[in-house]
Amino acid sequence: QVQLVESGGGLVQAGGSLRLSCAASGRTFSSYTGGWFRQAPGKEREFIAAIAWSGSTTYYADSVKGRFTISRDNAKNTVYLQMNSLKPEDTALYYCAALGKPYIVVRATISGEYRYWGQGTQVTVSS
Repeated sequence: QVQLVESGGGLVQAGGSLRLSCAASGRTFSSYTGGWFRQAPGKEREFIAAIAWSGSTTYYADSVKGRFTISRDNAKNTVYLQMNSLKPEDTALYYCAALGKPYIVVRATISGEYRYWGQGTQVTVSS
């Protein structure tokens, strides 16, 4: 079983930066693809980024490519999302997720592919 806890959200002005963290419990987390999703009010949950278990491969949604960076530290059981050049349209509840299938590299962009989820951290970008 894996439990995920996000942190690092907050209120920031447009153009600013935030770094989200996703701390995991459970020894198997380091073997899973990690992902970040977001959901704005009235909208569906949206894929943001994913990182393979080894950290060697990353995937991004076009909407954040070049602005956001996903990384992980398996020694700390943590996945990060560095968000730069934030825009008001980035305002949402941000969730981290873990795939639940060990040692595979897959471009997992669908929320249903992920087995474990955190409770989310709110990011608000003011104009």
